[in-house]
Amino acid sequence: MDCDKLILKVNNLSKKFGKGCSQCEKLTGPEHNSNVCPKCGTVVALQDISFELYQGEILGIVGESGSGKSSLVQCLYFDQEASHGEAYLCCFDNGLSNILKAPESKKRFIRNHMMGMVYQNSVRGLRLNVTSGGNIAEKLLSADMFHFESIRARGKELLGKTEIPLYYMDEMPKRLSGGMQQRVQIAKALANNPPLLLLDEVTTGLDVSVQAKVLDLIKSLQQDLNISMIVVSHDLGVIRLLTNRTIVLKNGRIVEKGLTDQVLEDPQHAYAQLLVHSML
Repeated sequence: MDCDKLILKVNNLSKKFGKGCSQCEKLTGPEHNSNVCPKCGTVVALQDISFELYQGEILGIVGESGSGKSSLVQCLYFDQEASHGEAYLCCFDNGLSNILKAPESKKRFIRNHMMGMVYQNSVRGLRLNVTSGGNIAEKLLSADMFHFESIRARGKELLGKTEIPLYYMDEMPKRLSGGMQQRVQIAKALANNPPLLLLDEVTTGLDVSVQAKVLDLIKSLQQDLNISMIVVSHDLGVIRLLTNRTIVLKNGRIVEKGLTDQVLEDPQHAYAQLLVHSML
């Protein structure tokens, strides 16, 4: 894989929930308006997903609930095990090894050193009964930083970058607002200086004013750090604001992809047109 500009290359990634059968692929998808196989009941969450992500790029993944967008990033972060496919990360083994088939020890290394994840629900990304600084320290310890003063200094730096007052460093996230919890999650995800950051519906459930502040923060951090991101959202406003390119998913399949402006201004697939028009 040419790693001069590429960060990530994904080929034919598939994820099924269930035993599967020979008819799963044929009887599910956008043309059937379902991702549930009528023969065996298997849920085809993703089927043959392929894309590339470049240095400093923000890629949007958009679709309705159940389209497979969260399963995609969770497979890449190893929260779920992909059923089939390949993913190559340029910062791991020079992009020569399929990380989806890596041994568990290698997957932990990749997750701890080369990726960050921000979840929709902060319960998944934070220990709510551990201080904000302790959450950041957990990620740093996983990335093999063990010097206490260095960990403390890095925590202060990250809280500053995410515009969290330092007095919250020793506060437990359960006592913070939803928007502040998301900022702590972002700080934790950035702790190991990952080349790839995954964001799964990070503004869902937040007040509109808080959403705007979180989105401005993400955009600012991306510009400052030149980090590559994959942003999952059902909100086209988020996709328009943050992303360079966009993939539209329906029933686990890609139905459209291209430059974000192109996809949102002149969608070609009927489902993409429906999504865009529903936001007008």
